[in-house]
Amino acid sequence: MKQIFVILLVSFTTHLAAQTIIQRDAEIEQMVKEVSPDSLQSYINTLVAFGTRNTLSMQTNPVRGIGAARNWGLKKFNEFAKQSGGRLTAMIDTTTLQPDGRRVDTTLLLGNVVATLSGTNASDNRIFIISGHLDNMRTNVMDRTGDAPGANDDGSGTAAVLECARVMSRHSFPATVIFVAVSGEEQGLLGATYMANKLKKENRNVEAVLNNDIMGSNNSNETNIINNTTVRVFSEGLPAYETEKNASAIRALGLENDGKARQLARYVKEVGERYVDNLQVVLIYRNDRFLRGGDHLPYVQNGYAAVRITEMNENYTRQHQDIRTENGIQYGDAPQHIDYEYLRKNTALNLSNLASLAKAPGMPDSVKIEVKNLSNYTHIMWQPPSGSKPKGYYVLMRETTSAFWQKKFFTTSTEMLLLYSKDNYFFAVQSVNDTGNESLPVVPGVSR
Repeated sequence: MKQIFVILLVSFTTHLAAQTIIQRDAEIEQMVKEVSPDSLQSYINTLVAFGTRNTLSMQTNPVRGIGAARNWGLKKFNEFAKQSGGRLTAMIDTTTLQPDGRRVDTTLLLGNVVATLSGTNASDNRIFIISGHLDNMRTNVMDRTGDAPGANDDGSGTAAVLECARVMSRHSFPATVIFVAVSGEEQGLLGATYMANKLKKENRNVEAVLNNDIMGSNNSNETNIINNTTVRVFSEGLPAYETEKNASAIRALGLENDGKARQLARYVKEVGERYVDNLQVVLIYRNDRFLRGGDHLPYVQNGYAAVRITEMNENYTRQHQDIRTENGIQYGDAPQHIDYEYLRKNTALNLSNLASLAKAPGMPDSVKIEVKNLSNYTHIMWQPPSGSKPKGYYVLMRETTSAFWQKKFFTTSTEMLLLYSKDNYFFAVQSVNDTGNESLPVVPGVSR
């Protein structure tokens, strides 16, 4: 009788949203509270004070140019390393590039500032990356001498990287987290391309990349929308890596919306909204803004799960603009246009996801869905992840028209028989530990 009552109650209250239980890992919750808008503002003010951070600018001047900015970034990472118990190490990773006839007109020593927080589990080789770009530009991308504050593009992303390193370096995680401020974004994603290609060549197990670019302003030009409660996450649909090789399987299983990046985007939304109050994560099912690109692209092109995190409403009078006033409009990417509380929330979004992923067990292995017999049941099986021991697993389910996972079924087994047809739903499996930290979901292949 109780069950009937519940069904009837639901049927008469369809206008009400279903209840969501929020369960937070206490350690991650505390880390989120430690993210400081004052720290973020301090980082951005220092970055702006270098005058220009154009990738082609001077590298030997101690107070101006990309070289001074890189050295300062390394200094900050080394300061954070002192509180890490030896787990955080930092360096400037350099490579020499020749003129390309486009946005590099001279031999260039390109440098990324990289800090690595090593995992505590020697058998866990997973890597999670947070990235922002250190360089900036004026109206003319080749102008390497004029002042260009670059407070939001991409002082905001770089500040988020530094702040995550500051807070997370005091904690330990089974997996490894890499914090990187890349150079050469405005010159053609040069630093990100170098790093992504290097990781691929070294066969590193990069499970997720969070790229942050233009994430600190709450208003738009033209539309005059002011909004500090939403942030966008861009993710590719069909994978850029080996698309032709995998196209037939993707088509046969209907997985055009279930690539690695798309799964990461859903994860970012779920975890980010779990830990960060008054922030809605809006998933944009597009690899980047219309006909544009960012530093996550070299990673997805190498087969890694990578997304771009950026503010909801961009202001183009404050991007790639010389500082000036025309017709009463202030142009230029100055620090007074940053909303530091908004930037705090977006930084906390990154931190909560990095910490959750790095604390979670590895993804389940060999996830399969049984198709030997026609059935209205769905039988899914998998193997435990290597290098970590989960408390259990969630089997995820959603309707084929749903953008998000709708149900989670917990089990300590390595298989599950569901009373739902695989014809009508999508499924995935993720590992979970005893503090509720989930791995990225794995969509099943086929077992015949």
